[in-house]
Order: sequence, then C-alpha cells, then structure tokens
Amino acid sequence: MAPGAAAAALALALLLAAAARPAAAWDLWALRCGFSTDCECGFGPDLRGLECDLATNLVGQPLVRQQVMKGVREFLENRNPVKPLVMSFHGSTGTGKTYVSSMLVRYLFQGGLQSPYVHQFSPIVHFPHAEQIEQYKESLKRWIQGNLTNCGRSAFLFEEMDKMHPGLIDVIIPFLGPSWVVYGTNYRKAIFIFISNAGGEQINEMTLDLWRARKDREEISLQDLEPAISKAVFENPQSGFWKSGIINSHLIDFVVPFLPLKRHHVKQCVVSELVQQGLEVRPSVVQEVADSIPYFPEEEKIFSSTGCKTVASRISFFF
Repeated sequence: MAPGAAAAALALALLLAAAARPAAAWDLWALRCGFSTDCECGFGPDLRGLECDLATNLVGQPLVRQQVMKGVREFLENRNPVKPLVMSFHGSTGTGKTYVSSMLVRYLFQGGLQSPYVHQFSPIVHFPHAEQIEQYKESLKRWIQGNLTNCGRSAFLFEEMDKMHPGLIDVIIPFLGPSWVVYGTNYRKAIFIFISNAGGEQINEMTLDLWRARKDREEISLQDLEPAISKAVFENPQSGFWKSGIINSHLIDFVVPFLPLKRHHVKQCVVSELVQQGLEVRPSVVQEVADSIPYFPEEEKIFSSTGCKTVASRISFFF
C-alpha cells in the first residue's frame, strides 16, 4: 500500500474507533480535555466552571473564593511549577471545607473524588492507633511515592488534620518542597490539601470581634485571621501540625480560613438543599429550618454553631 493510502487508512481506522465509543464518553470533560495538553491521568481543569460554582453555591466565604482561585490559577498557569500546590483549609464544622475540596477536584479531574488519581486520607480510618505511627509513616510514604510514580498529576486530601497523630504528616515533607525529584519521582504537579477544624474557634472569635467593630465580612482579610490560625493550629500539641517541619519550612502555599455563617447564609443553604431535593421552596420552611439551628454567642445569636452541616437532615422535620 502506498504511504499516502496507508496514512488515510490509519486515519479512517482511528475515526471509526472513536465513533464506536459510547455516547457517554463524549461529555464536557472529554471536549475540554481535547483542547488541552495537560490531560494526563484524567486531568482536565475547568477554572471558569470552578469560579462560577464557588460564586454561585459557596455561601458566605469571600476569602475562600479568593484564596482558592488565586492558588489554583497561579499553579496551573505555570507549565513547570517549582513545587506542588499545598493548601490548608481551616474553620469550624459546616462552613464548607469538605464541600470546597470536593468541588475543587471535580473541576480538575474526570470523576472528581472517584478519580483513581485523587486520594483521600482520614486519621480515624487510615491511622487510628498511635502505637502504630511508625508503620503508618512507612505506608503513607510508599502510597504517595507509588501514586506519584504512576501519575505526577495526582491530588491528596488529608481530612481532620486536627485529629492526626503529631509527627505522622512530616513523612510527606520530601514531596512538598521544591526539589526536582524524590525517590526518582517528579512530583511538582501534584496537589495537596489539608482540612482541619483546628483554628475554627479562633476564626469565630476574630470574626465576632470584627462584627462588633462593624467590619463587614467582605472586608475581613487573611492578615486579620492568620496570626490566630497559626497559634491555634501550629502551636497546639494535639494538632497534626504541631512542631511540624511542613510549617517550619513554609511548605504551605495558601492558608484558607472558613468564616462562621450567619442566619441569612443558613437560609441560602436551606433554599439550595430544597431545590436539590426537588422540594417546594416555601419561605415558612426556610425560616423554620434556619430557626431550628443553634447560634452563638448566647446573647446576640449571630453565627450558626454548626454552619450548614445539619440543614439537609433537618428539612424532613418540616415537610
């Protein structure tokens, strides 16, 4: 067969093979990925979608939107980053930390949290016994090394860092810095996210003080909160970051504080949950659900004690 004919036959074969794919394969992610050179390992970032979703569905967290978008955009715009992206989410229960982390990987990886290149760790599930910490260190190091060898574009989510055994997390320090390779693995395109309730109480107190000083939450800056977060998280003997080399070596790129939610934020969560459940949005139900949630401080009752965490479970009581 002539070279031109062979090339044409090959092109036809590839086209027929593509046409034979299930229709489901031709989704938005596949279309987006088709125009990208960074789609290794199911990686197809949609920053516009992420920014829109954060603006539309994340209530009461202006600093989070700002910090997350800044961090991800700067990281992805650099074709050859000098180190992985490392972010640390801090705030009290129900303020959106887990919600944002899942949203983030959904807009970065095909399959989101179900992607084989997104890895979640919980101290309660994966590292429950303090006496086995040395074994956990070795296992964690091997797991991260193996998965980064498989795909440099991987994401690692560490939940409940406030319950992590102190000293354990330092085993991943070699993977967070600016070296070219670790154990023969190029890991600089990876993403690490730490999630913690630690610092939540201090963030709440600072936000309350600023509210009493008549400072709008949109005006609250990272500089207002960072000292309190650092003291609560990094100097606490019970914290997974206690005396951590991750902190001493300044390996965290972005500290992301989640502010406590006010009553009108809770109402937004109720409306969103009603829509998601396919239920009628009744103003009376929205008010009743919001009123059923405890608020602090005791006198003013300004902020939700549980954020929006219990909204979904409470709705059934009012229908």
